[in-house]
Order: sequence, then C-alpha cells, then structure tokens
Amino acid sequence: MIKYTVDSDVELKILDNSDAQEIFELVNSSRSHLRRWLPWVDNTHDIHDIEAFIDSTKNQFASNNGFQSSILFKGAIAGVIGFHRIDWISRSTSIGYWLGNDYLGKGIMTRSVKALVDYALTDINLNRLEIRCAEENIKSRAIPERLGFTTEGIARGSEWLNNRLVNHVIYGMLAKEWYEIKNTKGYIKGKVL
Repeated sequence: MIKYTVDSDVELKILDNSDAQEIFELVNSSRSHLRRWLPWVDNTHDIHDIEAFIDSTKNQFASNNGFQSSILFKGAIAGVIGFHRIDWISRSTSIGYWLGNDYLGKGIMTRSVKALVDYALTDINLNRLEIRCAEENIKSRAIPERLGFTTEGIARGSEWLNNRLVNHVIYGMLAKEWYEIKNTKGYIKGKVL
C-alpha cells in the first residue's frame, strides 16, 4: 500500500520526508491536545524529530513490518495512522492513530481506522487486530467501539504518561468478525493504488 483512497475526502498515504514540515506544524498546533495521550509529543522539539520518525517508518515499511501513513483530509495532513508491528506468523498487528485539533469531530479517524482494518483483514490476510486506548481517552475508545471491536480487557498500569501510570483498554477484532460486520452493515471498500 502506497496510497489508499478511503472516500472522496480522506486518503491514507505512506509517510515520506516531504511530509515532515506539515506533520511538525500539525503536532505544534495540536501539542496540548496530543500530549495528553501521546508520550512522544514532549520529545518532539523540531522538524528533525519528525524526520527521524519518518526514517524509522521507512525502515519499518521496507522490512515488511507494517507502515505509518498520513491521513489526508481534502489534501491536507490531518494526522497519522499505522500498524505498530506485524506478527506474520500469528497474522496479527495493532493500530495506532492520532489527529490534529482542527480535524476532530469530522469522522475522519473512524473512516481511516475502518479502511485500515479492512486492508489488514482482507487485503493482506491478517487474522487479528488490536487497538489499545488509555482508559480515560473516551474519544479514542469510541472508534473501535463504533466499528464493532470486542472489549477484551484492561491492562492496568500499562503506560507511563505525563507523570502517571494509565490503564489501557484492549480492543480486538478477528477476521471472521470483520467479515460478519461487513456483511451485515453494508460496508463499502476503499481503493488501493
């Protein structure tokens, strides 16, 4: 996957160095919102930090171990979404995502996660996806809940975030469950380029 058309407004595109400035500006403009849930925000000081991240994602993609993509909303980078690491033996991965302040509440992330779930469970034949969200991050948790993920439990004291430990809610989706959801809810598949 290099580019994935979600719908007329949203596309996912593998990150490359030309995205660094726009992503850095998005992080800067959304810093207070993002830092509440993402530990890397306080360590992102300049464009070089974003470039280093993009370089690591290019290595991840080249080694067939997942990818990170920009979320384009009407052509502008609205956030980032991707697979953390793919376990090809067990055919599973987890999804991480974030959006800038100006793009919240538009359904962009739900559509993007839905497309990535379908890509993983249909196009590359994975069996299991996991999403972990901080227990108090209600907006992030709403996405897997809206898409029909199963709440599998709570990992207590799972992440050190802003000088405190937070619990993670673990959501899972199996391929057979996704096919059932698609068949009952009239899902329309995106296009891979």
